[in-house]
Amino acid sequence: MKRSEINEIMRAADDFIRSFGFLLPPFAYWSPEEMRERRPAGIVDARLGWDITDYGKGDFDSLGLFLFTVRNGVEADLKRGLGMCYAEKIMISRDQQVSPMHRHVVKAEDIINRGGGVLALKLYNSDADGAIDSGTDVEVATDGVMRRQKAGEVLRLYPGESVTLMPGNWHSFWAEEGDTLIGEVSTVNNDLTDNIFAEDMGRFADIEEDEAPRHLLVADYPKWLG
Repeated sequence: MKRSEINEIMRAADDFIRSFGFLLPPFAYWSPEEMRERRPAGIVDARLGWDITDYGKGDFDSLGLFLFTVRNGVEADLKRGLGMCYAEKIMISRDQQVSPMHRHVVKAEDIINRGGGVLALKLYNSDADGAIDSGTDVEVATDGVMRRQKAGEVLRLYPGESVTLMPGNWHSFWAEEGDTLIGEVSTVNNDLTDNIFAEDMGRFADIEEDEAPRHLLVADYPKWLG
């Protein structure tokens, strides 16, 4: 992805998020220079902030996702079951833009349609080896109500609705009938190690630096901040 494209996605995403009355935290608007000067461990180490990906495939409009990690806990706390064991993201899926089939090893998550279009999710269980199980029904909680559906069936969430996905639940998702604002509330998030994709792809975009960054992405932190 070109940095100019990422900068424009950031601008449009901020406008879209604000249109639903959701505001990003102040650090979202720090310049790269201010982020470098401050280097707050609670932001950098937790990898809070902007995250825009085309999964390394170069076709963001068809295969991609906008994310902003608002808060994120500590894996050590999660292991001992005490402390900040949770995370929160706000995301945008554009109409018909797919987030590819994947599962998590550790993370359980609520995926919430915060407004806009319809959020569609294709779901599978994992088999004993962790691969996609196309032969067993999937059972998930939708706003506390258990729902059972066939492997590969599409679950559609309308604004205000949510689904709880557990580790091992394979899922891909996309928006229908318009761009969709998505909330994620989960256990501690580690995007470096906890995403297992059904196909060979990267979690983060390769960036072509054709202009200066508007704000840093979480993937920029190691290069820009050390």
